[in-house]
Amino acid sequence: MVRVKRGNVARKRRNKVLKLAKGFRGSHSKLFTAANQQVMKALRYAYRHRKTKKRDFRSLWIVRINAAARNEGISYSRLVDGLKKANIELNRKMLAQLAVLDPSAFAQVAQVARTARG
Repeated sequence: MVRVKRGNVARKRRNKVLKLAKGFRGSHSKLFTAANQQVMKALRYAYRHRKTKKRDFRSLWIVRINAAARNEGISYSRLVDGLKKANIELNRKMLAQLAVLDPSAFAQVAQVARTARG
């Protein structure tokens, strides 16, 4: 067979991995084999956590809305039910922003939800 010299191609591939491993601790950022394993693991974590980030934020918004709603004397589930019946289409992100940044506006929304429930 013909001899294949991979010097330039191999070095570029290894340097690409080491560049991705920048900031890892110890040999995980210095040695190719260790860095390659950690980069592959980090990419798996990144893929998985792009999904869980959405769940985490939704649960955070719900916690914030519930806390603000209970200050207004209504539970989270009753608030959401009242908003549906009043045809107010505010998503949880916007409700949570209202609860944190503008409590008086949130109080008005809660009042509308309370009256819509009957």
